[in-house]
Amino acid sequence: MRRLFTSESVTEGHPDKLCDYISDSILDSYFEKDPYARVACETVAGKGQILVTGEITSNAEVDIEKIVRDTIKEVGFDNSKTDIDYKTCKVLLNISKQSSDIALGVDKSLEQKEGSKDESEGAGDQGMMFGFATDETEEYMPMPIFLAHKLAKRLTTVRKEKIIDYIRPDGKVQVTVEYEKGEPKRIDTIVVSTQHNENASLDVLKQDIIEKVIKPVVPEELLDSDTKYYINPTGRFVIGGPLGDSGLTGRKIIVDTYGGYSRHGGGAFSGKDPTKVDRSAAYMARFIAKNIVANGLARKCEIQLSYAIGVAKPVSIYVETFGTGKIPDNEIIKKIKNTFKLTPRGIIESLNLRQPIYKQTTNYGHFGKKDLPWEQIIKLV
Repeated sequence: MRRLFTSESVTEGHPDKLCDYISDSILDSYFEKDPYARVACETVAGKGQILVTGEITSNAEVDIEKIVRDTIKEVGFDNSKTDIDYKTCKVLLNISKQSSDIALGVDKSLEQKEGSKDESEGAGDQGMMFGFATDETEEYMPMPIFLAHKLAKRLTTVRKEKIIDYIRPDGKVQVTVEYEKGEPKRIDTIVVSTQHNENASLDVLKQDIIEKVIKPVVPEELLDSDTKYYINPTGRFVIGGPLGDSGLTGRKIIVDTYGGYSRHGGGAFSGKDPTKVDRSAAYMARFIAKNIVANGLARKCEIQLSYAIGVAKPVSIYVETFGTGKIPDNEIIKKIKNTFKLTPRGIIESLNLRQPIYKQTTNYGHFGKKDLPWEQIIKLV
């Protein structure tokens, strides 16, 4: 059976990703000074204006406006006529402290209130989180999102290194992979839309994207004479970033995870400290799923963890191996319970999450990057 599956990625100049990057830059700045900071920080970007809002509780002093401007500059936005200018944009702050009601459940879990000496911290919210892994790439990621991320990152690289010196920071990529009997066989379609200078030639742009972005990234054996390329299909993309469209933290959660190939619990990641299980439990679920596949227990694995606010232990653990498991799924659940610490404190300590590592997660996916703690492979017993 042959089927097509499509995933997308975006560059760091996409307005939603710009907001994610600002939020995670603020989180990292607090964690550099205060590893126990409570941060739930969201960013909104519009024409000539950035709003940072949310709840931050910390003893550290951080110049948030400077972080905003430095981050916009780092991404490469410096022109208010085409996107946004880090020097002249308006920065608005609306920051309060974490709700005392939420803090009650995070500071002391239901289990501790009932007499447990072990479970001292509760989940910062209710919700369900998914993790996924597959052996179809070396990074244990689905091929469509893996290639989309590589192309989006390459689009940024050729801009910053001036290999293509007329493109701007905003951009989107989409990859359609053809599967046969569940295995990726070829690339059916690649879509690339990149912001560019006003005087750029579309014909030159199309050729440059194919030769300098696509061919260096996509394995040659996956491309054939029937592969379709759509490069800037609207014909013009000069206005971009927050001037072309508003941006908001947490609006690219499918880009952040598995490109739609696996389920998503709904919670966003960026701007949240690890007491928020939206983020930390999703990282742990990926850690578990990847190690189940890497240890040969299944070729494909999806994990769901669910939590109740103020309760330390997960409400449920779900495993799906899609018929590829080498042992029954209930045996895999036993291994999970014996190997992994699944309370908020256990996740934070196991993955060492109270450190400023979050900026590097923001762009080109939170998963599949080998240096991140939830991407490490361990031996399961």
